[in-house]
Amino acid sequence: MKDLRVSIVQANLHWEQPEQNRLLFDHLLTQITPGSTDLIVLPEMFNTGFSMEPQRLAEPMNGMTMQWMRALAAAKQAVITGSLMITENGLHYNRLIWMRPDGSFESYDKRHLFRYANEQDHYTAGNSKLVVELHGWKICPLVCYDLRFPAWIRNRYQADGEATYDLLLFVANWPARRSHPWKTLLMARAMENQCYTVGVNRIGEDGKGIAHSGDSVVLDPKGEALSALQANETGVETVHLSYDELINWRKTFPAWMDADDFNLK
Repeated sequence: MKDLRVSIVQANLHWEQPEQNRLLFDHLLTQITPGSTDLIVLPEMFNTGFSMEPQRLAEPMNGMTMQWMRALAAAKQAVITGSLMITENGLHYNRLIWMRPDGSFESYDKRHLFRYANEQDHYTAGNSKLVVELHGWKICPLVCYDLRFPAWIRNRYQADGEATYDLLLFVANWPARRSHPWKTLLMARAMENQCYTVGVNRIGEDGKGIAHSGDSVVLDPKGEALSALQANETGVETVHLSYDELINWRKTFPAWMDADDFNLK
């Protein structure tokens, strides 16, 4: 299995300005040449910031931002992922899009809506996880507040050690005042699920005056950082993930064999 190249993108979003944010990421991603990475990860609601105005800002599935993601994925020859407001059948979703270079895509609707910001009053929650494959890697992308719910995230193993996923991925607008839980929970999810874990968060102050420190990171299955992107700094970093090292760790420390079985209702 080949190494997976993951590019994390940390930026200060323009509040409720989709066109400006698309231009922002166009500029930041000029440093990524076509074919130099496999996966580009943008923050949660990367085109608007974490706004509770979907009636005004949500786009349809054939909207400008989806068209932009399709064109960018093709140009970079890489998968592009991040979440945005989507309107569909009269409902609004905080929807993560997994856009492939060939224009095909998958989506995941945020399961755990952030009650502290009344997100549940503006968006409809999803009810199923998404696991996608990229160059043989199995990847489970999730959104922000999902990070706090380990039962939903739980990796499952078959008797032969085959896991549901190899990489957990979180896109977020996680406030700086709760940066300690963000960093701690990302490490915990990596260690308990014995998988690589990526967390991409925005920086800067949003339209509500809430500060974000980023703290975007790529972690190995032991919870140790592989990335060097700094808090509060705009940047793009590409990290190589080794499948062999992942499998060797699972064999060396097979904690998955002693996991408790349970069913979610």
